[in-house]
Amino acid sequence: MLINNIEQGYILTPDHTKTPFLPEHFDPNYWQQQNAIVGTKEGRATAWFFRHNNQISVLKHYWRGGMVGKLLSDQYLFQGLKSTRVYKEFLLLCELEQRGLPVPSPVAAKISTSYCIYRGDLITAAITGATSLCEVLQTREMTLNQLNKIAQTIAQFHRAGVYHADLNINNILFNEAGEVYLIDFDRGELRTPSHSWQKHNMDRLRRSFYKEAGKWPTFYFTDNNWEQLNLAYKQALAR
Repeated sequence: MLINNIEQGYILTPDHTKTPFLPEHFDPNYWQQQNAIVGTKEGRATAWFFRHNNQISVLKHYWRGGMVGKLLSDQYLFQGLKSTRVYKEFLLLCELEQRGLPVPSPVAAKISTSYCIYRGDLITAAITGATSLCEVLQTREMTLNQLNKIAQTIAQFHRAGVYHADLNINNILFNEAGEVYLIDFDRGELRTPSHSWQKHNMDRLRRSFYKEAGKWPTFYFTDNNWEQLNLAYKQALAR
């Protein structure tokens, strides 16, 4: 990973990056002025999809959640570059990509500092034709083959010691070929494989199914679907 010092902050890029990234590249308004925005996706925060160097990339800003977020919005206490959530997520993505795990390729990240606070932005390569598991379940039920693919992918990460801090059905994506990816590794980390945290991940995933089911007028998910997914996961984890 390359670390470039800028005025009041840093820009991070993978070692193989040939094109430099500038501070304005992390501002959605810049890409709008270039007529490069090709889409957006609303969640807790807006993700901006833009075309650059013949590639579609995704720009996200780091926002705080919960009660703290209502007060501090996007401000974090700065205790050194390597302590920032941005640095940690970018470094983890670089490592996971090198290991061949199905994650969005890291493109660049920016940490903006001001006195004792920082703000952050992350750019990753877009996953072609991506559709979240949550979006699919609003239209149809998962096939057994798709449930197995999801289970095997999660087990692949868990066997590698990858802890996902927010494993939910919005962070599980299918690309246009039907392959499964995991996204959003903020606060994720590499750990020694352990039943305890792996179960915590799966419990969180299970809760997200039922939470999202209560939001949508149609949602194709049953207890039997979960049992199939969980069984396939346990079988894949044991390999």
